[in-house]
Order: sequence, then C-alpha cells, then structure tokens
Amino acid sequence: MSSSESIKPAYSRKDFISSSEIRWCSGCGDYFVHQALTATWASLGIPRENFAVVSGIGCSSRLPYYTETFGFHTIHGRAPTVAIGAKLANPDLSVWVISGDGDALSIGGNHFIHMLRRNPDINMVLFNNQIYGLTKGQASPTSKTGIQTKSSPMGSLDRPVSPIPLALAAGATFVARVVDTNPAMMREVFKAAAEHKGTSFIEVYTNCPIFNDGVHEPFESRKTRKDNTLELRNKEPMIFGKLADRGIVLDGLNARVSQQTDSDYSEEKLLVQDESNSQLAWLLGQMSYPEFPLPVGVFYRSDAPVYEEEVMKQETQSVTRHGPPDLKSLFHSGETWTVDPEKSEEPLL
Repeated sequence: MSSSESIKPAYSRKDFISSSEIRWCSGCGDYFVHQALTATWASLGIPRENFAVVSGIGCSSRLPYYTETFGFHTIHGRAPTVAIGAKLANPDLSVWVISGDGDALSIGGNHFIHMLRRNPDINMVLFNNQIYGLTKGQASPTSKTGIQTKSSPMGSLDRPVSPIPLALAAGATFVARVVDTNPAMMREVFKAAAEHKGTSFIEVYTNCPIFNDGVHEPFESRKTRKDNTLELRNKEPMIFGKLADRGIVLDGLNARVSQQTDSDYSEEKLLVQDESNSQLAWLLGQMSYPEFPLPVGVFYRSDAPVYEEEVMKQETQSVTRHGPPDLKSLFHSGETWTVDPEKSEEPLL
C-alpha cells in the first residue's frame, strides 16, 4: 500500500450531511441520532463513498436522504435483506441499517432475527419511540400494554416486545442501548459498533413529540436520567444515581437494587459489567423501569464467524473444486430433458 493510500480522509460532520431538507417534526429525537451518526462517521477515517445506509419504512427510514452517503430506501421490514445483499456484493462497505420499532419488529421481525443470527458485518440502529409515527399514531410492537391509540382506542392488549433480549436470543454479537438526549454516549456506542466485526445492534430510545410525547421522559431529562438509568461500563461496578449511592446486586438468581443506606450494602456485592458474559447481558436485558434503572451502553459483545467472509470462503472452495462459474453449463446439468411439441403425444399444459 502506498503512503497516499494509507492516509485516512479527514472529514467533518458537515461532510456527511446532504443538501436535502430534513423533514422530521420539531423536537423529534431522530435529529439527535442523525447528529450523532454523522459525527461518528466523520471520525472513523472511512472514505465517504464506502458507506451504505439502508432503511425500511417509517420516520427514521428517511435518514438516507439526509446523509451524504450511498443510500437505499427499501420496503417495509426488508432493510436487513437488502443490506446483506450489499455487503455480499461489496464486503468493503460500511453498511448501516436504519429502522424503527414497527419496521424492524413487526413486518420485519423475521428479517431482523435472521440477520442477527447470520452475523454479517453490518450495523443496525433501531429507533424506538414505541409508536407508529409515520402512519399517525398506532400502537407498535414496543408500545406499552394499555396504550390508547387510533388502532387501540380501548387500550392495547398486547405485551410489548423487548428488543434487547430478542437480539440476544437471536445470537447478536454486539448489543447496546442508548438514549437520544445523550449524544456523547451515542457517539461512543456507534463508534464501538463500527469497530466491531460482525452484526452490531443498537437500540435508541427516541421521542415522538406528536404521537407519544414524553414516553422516555425519565431517561431523557437531565434532571432525572442519572437516577433512572444505569450506564454500563465494562469491568466497572453497576452504580447509579445522582449521588452514586445505589447499585445492582445479585440476590440468588435475581438482580435487585441496593442502596448505601441498606444494612447489607457493600461494594463487594455489586455486580460488575462484563461485556463478554451473555448470561449477565440477558439479566440486564430483563431489567425494566421503574423496578430497575434502565441499562444503557454496551450489554454484550463477542467474536463469531462473519457471514460474508464465510460465503467468500465457500465461493473460493467451489471455484477450486469445479472451476469458474458457468451459467449455461449449470442450466444443462443434472436432470434435464428436451420437449418437442411436434412429437409429443400428450398435450402440453
């Protein structure tokens, strides 16, 4: 590699912002995610033409229009499939899937699960505002039970999907959660996701000010988020609160909150975050507010075979054994026959 080829391009965030007018509602959390993503991409030293941003359908899925990268605005729920195709066609691309809780977890649920288990080197950012915003306020798969919307005027009877445990169960090798009003953590987690080899899944809590305003208020407000969120730091004890006076301990097989004022409180008993521990990640994924603070940060990361690399290995093996691909030979191989209508005694259907 020449010295000119090894020099990483220097970008600012503005280099990744397109000239298209950004048309999200005033106060929408998607603006914050857009800012964090473009800032992260500018810091990675990857040529801008090597980014591919793939989205499905929904408010969040407009993002490819607002970024100066290659982009694909695909169909509802199918963004993971298109993203895998792009990665297989050009493994050097930095591929980012942008999706929402309805797009990814309802009609796109199977595509979401199977992308995670295959583990291509793709980054998926799921905007979770717990509502269908683009279609004007219907209950989504992550909406709380009892929510009254246009599609559930008497209150939704469905139990909500929890994306973090679902991603872990599907075999994701990088799982994280962030909140839209914490840009520093978003940039940190997005960068870690980009550097991870394999599928990275990041759930982002975003606010929809029109149809579900304030649903994440305990975690978004600067006044309350320290008391209501648990920032996960690898190899560090799980402590939270404005005064850092509360922590998470293990009580048998269950987690519980312990306070410094408790008689049995001790720092030695506090759980310590270990990003390589899948069982601990599962435990954290089960923790829900208000019984627990909301865990944010990286839950889990591990190494596993990367899908497109394994596909390329199979291609190489096939060419070595059988020679270069020949479509005509393939069509005329195996159990084939020729039908001559003039000689056939049976009518052709």
